Amino acid sequence: MRFTVDPWDPSYGTSVGTDLEPSRVEAVVGLERPVEQWGPIDPQVGLLAPSRVLFVDGVRRTDAQVWVDEGGGVASPALCASYAAGVVCCCPDEGAHLVRADVRRSLVTSSADGVDVVTTAGTYSCTRVESGRPGEDPGTALSVAVQTRMQETEFLVASGVRDEHGDDDDLVVVDGALGRLHLPRALGLVKTHARTYLPADLNGVVAALGPGRRTPVFRLEQPESDRALHRHTWYLRLPGPPGAPWAGIVRIECGGELPAELVVALADLSQVTLPRFASVAYKDSRAPQNLYPIAGLERALRRRLGEPALLYRALRRAAGVPVPA
Repeated sequence: MRFTVDPWDPSYGTSVGTDLEPSRVEAVVGLERPVEQWGPIDPQVGLLAPSRVLFVDGVRRTDAQVWVDEGGGVASPALCASYAAGVVCCCPDEGAHLVRADVRRSLVTSSADGVDVVTTAGTYSCTRVESGRPGEDPGTALSVAVQTRMQETEFLVASGVRDEHGDDDDLVVVDGALGRLHLPRALGLVKTHARTYLPADLNGVVAALGPGRRTPVFRLEQPESDRALHRHTWYLRLPGPPGAPWAGIVRIECGGELPAELVVALADLSQVTLPRFASVAYKDSRAPQNLYPIAGLERALRRRLGEPALLYRALRRAAGVPVPA
């Protein structure tokens, strides 16, 4: 029996789903090359990486699950959550350095009676959300709302850094899908794969990629959806030891509103930029997809979220619950 061991840390799930589900998003694959000419694309010889790469990421944590008393014996579930977003800049003059970190705390609730929660460890600003769909776990809507607030914070810090420090030779790399983040020269880096977007016969091209090689660009379109959700994308294999067919594969995406020529230029740029930051297994349990600057940014942001036990005790005091000294 021949087998390979996935280097991805099992505590993070798997980098590739054991049974990739076909996506309902439509893939338009003839943008860069006709379908019959689809195959791995080598890095462009002589193409230089940007002088500055801005890596953007966010982290989140639930500090407490709470209930908002609405009177008459009725209470609504809520979350007290901390989240943060930041930017690491990699440039020749200063190397990798943190340029911004923004920490926020929210009480996320669907209750009309929700107000800011002031504690000795910080204020949780009230964020009201719509109740979930009928039959849906209320906690799902709350969790999604926290994720949305974190992504909004990512956009704010990325926009601020680009306005203050950006130039025409930089590149923004967001950890995860771009979502509604619209910035020039911005890429989303998707590390894990739960579904497949390409037709079955073209998925073999992804598995055949060598280190540093990519697929042709294709476009994802979601029928009856906001145009902002449409995007261009491609697969890239980062350098690493041989393994499963999709080992070291990341999916890169950029805005769907961009012209094809600019998208192909960004795809070429990703090939000469991202492999330089790929991690190795003995340093990172999510190698090579968890790029070094992003891993460092995650650690810096988590430290800034604060001590969980201290925040939990502060929330209990604010709720009027006696807490032992």
